[in-house]
Parts: sequence; C-alpha cells; structure tokens
Amino acid sequence: MTRVSPSSHDASRRMARVRQKGTRAEIDLRRALHAKGLRYRLHVPLLTKPRRVADIVFPSARLAVFVDGCFWHGCPEHASWPKSNADFWREKIETNRSRDADTDRRLTALGWETVRIWEHEDATQAANRIAGLVDARRKNRAHLCR
Repeated sequence: MTRVSPSSHDASRRMARVRQKGTRAEIDLRRALHAKGLRYRLHVPLLTKPRRVADIVFPSARLAVFVDGCFWHGCPEHASWPKSNADFWREKIETNRSRDADTDRRLTALGWETVRIWEHEDATQAANRIAGLVDARRKNRAHLCR
C-alpha cells in the first residue's frame, strides 16, 4: 500500500491536535463508572511491541475498555469518508480498524476481555454494560481460585 500524506500542513496540524485521551466521551464514561462505585486505572499499556494502551482498565477483572471515536475508528453508524484526500483517509481509518482488531485478538489470547465503546454511546448505558462484565469476570475469577 502506498503511503499517502495529509492534504496540507494545516490538515496535518489539525490531526495532531486531536485528543487521544481525556476526550469528552471518555470523561463522561469515567464519571458514570465512578458513580456506580467502580474503580479503575487509566491509560494502561497492556501490550508492547507494538505498544497498545487501554483507556480504562479493571486489572482484577482483566477487562480493558477502549473508547473509540466514530470518525477515527470508522463507526458503522456514523462513519464518514472525506472526499478530499480520500485515499489518505481511507487508509488511515482502515489501519485503525485493523490495529483495533489485532489488539482485541492479542488481549483475548492473554485472558483479557476487551470492550469497545463508541463515542456516540450513552455513557450510563455503556457503564451499565461494563459493570455487568466486571462483576461477572470477578465472580468467575473468584470461583476459579477456590
């Protein structure tokens, strides 16, 4: 695949300014999780070579949460494909999707469960889903340790 560049220096600068952590969606989810009494770690590198960092981690449940932006990760509901410099954007978004799938596969092989939350999802509903998974995984681990 041919490496393509952003269409301009300004486009490149705008891309560099996009937050990777501490996004509105992530903060809303963290607040909802905290309100449910859940405690977690933030931005934890779980894999190396290549380095992969989860947004929210529940180490005792071995649950990793990734909050994915609709544009950057190609949300099936909200994905948009820019017409300007289309090859660059298609490659960028497809590479992100491929990396996400690889991360999920590798973490699953290590006994982790991954949860992907889209930025458009309701934070309370996502927190309820995550809380259920954390509870189930903690109970399962406790049962296996007996």
